[in-house]
Amino acid sequence: LEIYSATRGTKFAGAHIRQVYWILGGMFAMFVVSRINYHALLEQVPWMYVLSVMSLISVLLFGQKYLGARRWIKIGGGMHFQPSEWVKLILILAVAKYFSDARQRECGVSDIVKAGMMVGIPMLMVLAQPDLGTALTYMPIALMGLFLGGLRMKHAVAIVLLGAMMAPVAWHVLKPYQRERLTSFMQPEADYHGSGYQVIQSLIAVGSGGIWGKGTGHGSQIQGSFLPVPQTDFIFAAYAEEHGFIGAVAVLLLYFVVLMRLIHNAQTAPDRSGTLVVMGVVAVVIFHILVNIGMVVGFMPVTGIPLPLMSYGGSSVLFTFLALGIVMNIRMRRFVN
Repeated sequence: LEIYSATRGTKFAGAHIRQVYWILGGMFAMFVVSRINYHALLEQVPWMYVLSVMSLISVLLFGQKYLGARRWIKIGGGMHFQPSEWVKLILILAVAKYFSDARQRECGVSDIVKAGMMVGIPMLMVLAQPDLGTALTYMPIALMGLFLGGLRMKHAVAIVLLGAMMAPVAWHVLKPYQRERLTSFMQPEADYHGSGYQVIQSLIAVGSGGIWGKGTGHGSQIQGSFLPVPQTDFIFAAYAEEHGFIGAVAVLLLYFVVLMRLIHNAQTAPDRSGTLVVMGVVAVVIFHILVNIGMVVGFMPVTGIPLPLMSYGGSSVLFTFLALGIVMNIRMRRFVN
């Protein structure tokens, strides 16, 4: 409904119909995955990891270029597939398998290096597309795996210090527009018509919604085409303008319920690998929610990270439903010896 309202009368009109198809496809995929024993999926991780790296290579070689980035593979019917989204699911399974097989209470330096390389290789390939937002979503998978795998405090401090030392190098590697995105959210008014435009328009949309909102199809920022890409990155701003503070809080409560259910499923998982898989999903979903909504209200830089189950995009929808399908799979086997 919100995608319909946000795209009505624009060149993206009709996107809500395609989204319904993606949701139906995602629900079917979720059901199929929920019927496959997750241990069988974990056993196939090496092959899936190789396929995921190959898919990222194919994007760099043959991917569809759009707005200066090569992130999608055309699959016909006017639809595109973004392999970097499903790679997140493979990394969740890969990290879970690695630390569940380790069966040790604390992870050593070699475990940190191996986990870092496991996640780092796809992450660098996604950065080369370039897609900073999706690449950043790989980080919480590694961090959650290390945390649950028994990361020592001294190693955690060392990782933080190493990250701080590498920050200047990473800053110079980023493209100019990516640097602007990372800094403009702090003072968006400094470049009102440039890098700060998206943040300012988003803040106006959220604020103009008031307590109860303006109603579906009556958002001035949306209908006036002031809010950029309201059906994807800024879907929450569009929703907040039309449904107000009450509607925004209701959505946040729904996300809270989903996350609490996921964490409960992790607690009742039949084994260590199941817990690691579910908490990997939790880490990614929390990261998406915090960064996207933080971006909308000006607390985070604009990085193009979609809001789960709300933003338009087939690849994101498929990842979310497949991840939930694996969680369902683990929950259904909680009483199996």
